[in-house]
Amino acid sequence: MKEMQRKWVFIATLALLVATSACTKQTGVAAPSESPKSTVAVNVSDFKLTATLQEIMLSVIDPNIDPIWNSISTVSTAEGITEVRPETDEDWEKLRNHAITLREVANLLVIPGRKVAHPEASTSTHHTELHAEAIEALIVAQWPVFVQRAHALQDAAGLAISAIDEKNVDRLEEAGGIIEHTCESCHSQFWYPDDKRPTN
Repeated sequence: MKEMQRKWVFIATLALLVATSACTKQTGVAAPSESPKSTVAVNVSDFKLTATLQEIMLSVIDPNIDPIWNSISTVSTAEGITEVRPETDEDWEKLRNHAITLREVANLLVIPGRKVAHPEASTSTHHTELHAEAIEALIVAQWPVFVQRAHALQDAAGLAISAIDEKNVDRLEEAGGIIEHTCESCHSQFWYPDDKRPTN
């Protein structure tokens, strides 16, 4: 009798496990042994690409990167030398918001299928800069490297955020230099590769 009871308990438990597994697969909820990432399938069709890389740079990247670069400077005039530094909590908070936006916008750069520029737009801000179609072809051909460049921008912006949280002017200035180098490395590889300045 006890043997029969144990057999029925085993069968009931097995049935419960099968039912739970089926339910998990249907709802998309991760099973205990699964990583949450494995249940999320992101398709390129999930994104609606409405802006070009050029528009993102002009409307999001530039307005958020310039305040970081300009937050520390030394100005010499006839009246003397003026040191520009973030001083108040409000100064640091504004810089942090700029750095967070800069770090996150790198994700927009690496959504596949985004155009470099509109057909009628000019990308010639540099004397050796390629046309948009040629830039786009380079990005497609070297996509993993382009993604690495975008991730490097995220990392550099992260350094700026850490410096801002510490209110460390020296580290913020260093992070600003790393951000500048990261941007130039990407531009010189994809936008004006024929310009023979070092990229690393």
